[in-house]
Formats: sequence, C-alpha cells, structure tokens
Amino acid sequence: MDKFRIDSHKLLYHVGRVNDWLNGKNIYPVYMEISPAGSCNHRCVYCALDFMEYRPVFLDTVVLKKRLVEMSKLGVKSVMYAGEGEPFLHKDISEIISCTKKAGIDVAVTTNAVLWSKELIDKTLANLTWLKVSINAGNKGTYSRIHRTSPEDFARVMKNMTYAARLRKDKGYKCALGMQIVLLPENRKEVVLLAKKAKAIGMDYLVVKPYSQHPLSKVKKYADIKYSDYLGLAKDLAKLNDKSFNAIFRMHTMKKWDEHNRNYKHCLALPFWAYIDASANLWACSIYLTKKKFCLGNIYKNSFKDIWESKKHLNLVRWAREKLDTSKCRVNCRMDEVNRYLWEIKHPPEHVNFI
Repeated sequence: MDKFRIDSHKLLYHVGRVNDWLNGKNIYPVYMEISPAGSCNHRCVYCALDFMEYRPVFLDTVVLKKRLVEMSKLGVKSVMYAGEGEPFLHKDISEIISCTKKAGIDVAVTTNAVLWSKELIDKTLANLTWLKVSINAGNKGTYSRIHRTSPEDFARVMKNMTYAARLRKDKGYKCALGMQIVLLPENRKEVVLLAKKAKAIGMDYLVVKPYSQHPLSKVKKYADIKYSDYLGLAKDLAKLNDKSFNAIFRMHTMKKWDEHNRNYKHCLALPFWAYIDASANLWACSIYLTKKKFCLGNIYKNSFKDIWESKKHLNLVRWAREKLDTSKCRVNCRMDEVNRYLWEIKHPPEHVNFI
C-alpha cells in the first residue's frame, strides 16, 4: 500500500486552501521546492536539469532563513530541498533545515546521499519529515555508469542510510527514509535487487518511477522509452512488501507516460506551489526555468509576499489557467495529479450529486 500517496497527490487534505482558490482568493503555496545549491557531485545520465549547467552558486543562508519565517506565516506548509543541485553541498544545510523546522514548516530532502555523512545525519535527522535517496542501480558498477561517479559512492550511500535507519530507531525519530530509482533499460534487471537491499538496511520504501522528459533538458536518449514491457516488475516487488517496507511501483504514472494523455487543457496548479533556484529566483513552475515569463522575482531583492502578490504573478496565474497549452508541458510534471484533481473539480461529470 502506498500510504504516502506517492503515485497520487495530497491536495485533497487541504480543503480550506482549495476552497479559497475556488472562491477566487490569491492563495499562498502549500508546498515549495528550494534548491540550496546549483552544483552537483554527480552527473546522472538522465538528469532533467542538466540545462542549468550545475553552477557553483548557493543560496544565502541569512536571507533564506528570513524568507522561511515569512513563508510560514503566509501559509507555506512544506519545503523540499532538492532542485538543480545536491542540497548537501550547501555548507549551512543543517542550519537551514533546522530553521525551516523551527519556522513551523515540514522539511524534506531529495538527495544522492553521498554527502549525508554521520555528522550531518546527527544534525539533521530529527528535523526531517522525510528523506528520499536517488539511487539508480542495485550494484556499484551500474550505479557508477548511470550516476557518472565513482563506484565507491554506492557503498557510501548504503553506509549512510544504514546509519540513519539505526539512529532513527535508537532515538525514536519519525523521519521517513526512502529510496528512489528511475526505471531505465540499464537498471531494469536490478530493481528487485535494490529493493531487497533497501529493505535489509531499514528503509521504509523504494519508489520505482518512470523517466520524464524535461522540455529543456539536453538529454534526449530516453524520450521514447516505453514502460509496457516493464510492468511485470510490480508483482516481483510486491512480494517484498510487509508492515515495515513498501516497494512502490508507480504503475499509474508509467501508464500516463506511455499514453501521454491529460484530462486538463490548461494549468490550474500554479498557486499551490513554487520553486526557488540556487540564485534566489522565485519561479511559478520548474518546467519553464530560464523562461522570463515564469520568473516572478528574486527573494534577495523583494519579500516573498511582495513577489507573490505582484501583478506579474497574478497575471501569470490567470494566463496559465486560461491559455497555457499543457500539451507542450512535461509529461508527469510535479503538479500533474494536482491539475487532474483541480480540473475535475472545475469540470465535474454528470450526476455528481449521487454520491
């Protein structure tokens, strides 16, 4: 059972925010993605954000901490640190995570976990809601080829995550610990192996997800990949599931990738989330990074409130709702399921009163 609803969405738990949106109010995001670092210690062969060039830029800690407090007061509920770079490359990441939690915002990290050392785990684990590791193979050789890094990094990741699981148990922390593999032709025979290893070291889950082509990505190798031949993996993975571990095979998302269909024509989800890059630019959507139309402002220059309530943002939300052609957007974008949900609310089928 996918208790975290990873293959779906969680907006249905924010009825008040959705109701305000339905009533035409300018709502603030429930969820934010923030990139503390522009650089990365890996060069994964499928990297969607390779066009960002892995720049060695880092968010200013003092300004970010100030904005986090502001964002919490405005209604932001959660932040995931990920983005175009590796979050743990930021020298103040433990301080940033602590500040986020103290501000009343739930904190998560998506990482390759090579740099999540014992020292950093000790400093951060108690403040995290969840941490998910991108690990795209079941052995060090394939891992090295896909992540384009040293084979030894595979062992480092397993060691770090083993320690985190033990510390969580010893301290009684609530942080969910998981792994994620992007299903590719190169690693499809190692998915079950990775699931077994993840379970053995105390992970809560392994997510198996499809590749998704970013419109701006330089990588085109996997643009035509089909997942219909891989769906049998779901049965093999299900055998590993029990009360403490879940292999989440994103069947629904894979079928959407193969079919390339949507129930929505325009984007309704922009008000519910946003993205801050490592240069402090606030974006309405990470699919359109580098497109000035979608850059709302910079948190070094203006408050989050001023940017979010600006005419540029309000006009963009209206344009996306009425005119943005989602057929040109990324298949299975971050807000795909949210958009499907919102579109159905706005465009209900017949007989909805017969509940």
